[in-house]
Amino acid sequence: MNTSSIATDSKGSVKTGARFWPLFGPVEWLLLLVAVIWGGSYSAAKFATEQVPVLQFLVLRFGLTFLILLPALRGLAVASWPAALTGASMLGINLLAIFVCETFGVSLTTASNAAFLISLCVAFTPLCEWWLLKARPSGAVLAAAGLSLLGAGLLAFQHGGSASLAWGDGLMVLAAFLRGIMVCLTRLYGQRHGLPALTVTAVQMGVMTLGSAVLMLAVHGTAWPPLPSSVSFWSAMAFLVLLCTLFAFFVQNYAASRTSPSRVALLMGSEPMWGALIAVLWLGEKMALQGWIGGLLIVASAWWVTQPERNKRA
Repeated sequence: MNTSSIATDSKGSVKTGARFWPLFGPVEWLLLLVAVIWGGSYSAAKFATEQVPVLQFLVLRFGLTFLILLPALRGLAVASWPAALTGASMLGINLLAIFVCETFGVSLTTASNAAFLISLCVAFTPLCEWWLLKARPSGAVLAAAGLSLLGAGLLAFQHGGSASLAWGDGLMVLAAFLRGIMVCLTRLYGQRHGLPALTVTAVQMGVMTLGSAVLMLAVHGTAWPPLPSSVSFWSAMAFLVLLCTLFAFFVQNYAASRTSPSRVALLMGSEPMWGALIAVLWLGEKMALQGWIGGLLIVASAWWVTQPERNKRA
């Protein structure tokens, strides 16, 4: 029985009004908070990448995070550390590929197309889960994924949009697919080696820093632009390093081995809605009614997918 969702009084009777609260467990609430934070990352990244090249921005972002997480590498002091390090490094390579595709993709396509296409990870993840983990998603999960995808489409194309694919669109589709693979690989890896989530995150940041630096050298050589001195740039970097990277990836690594990949993806799929809401409140952007309906569909699908399992336990 799920004691967290059914409360009792002093006589042991069930309080029916409490059985529906909380709708999410602690893991789901953490993932939803990460979705909100990542929703605000678009504006912060825009400020930063206007002042430095994309690859240099990635080196700085992940390099600063890695320095903060250096003490967490003590978690590698286990008997199976070579296999554990290899697994975490593979996750870091996959994550680097996601960020390279996503960051360049956003710069080459429209914001609405980017928001819609990255949300395809919601639809891709159940298929990746079926492929990599041999776990066939339930009909409810697949239906919720479809509902989330519909909401993302309404949100993205509220002001119209082009149906033709450009290079940027292709990179966003690839990033969405890699996100689905990332969720499944993180769950599979966490079950095998059992490293602390913070240690996994530290290894990932180290691999991503090294990979970004190699790419930067390959593309720009050794003539890197000087770092900006503006307050807006370093404020954006602080938000991205401390919240969007350090906190968010720790939560994702922690949660991915404690809930299903499809539920992780659906909760994280609310990110475009939060991004739009922050843009409206902070940047003064306008949203049509169709966009708000699409955002609500994304949130509703994330809520819906938690209900069958919870009701079954209750």
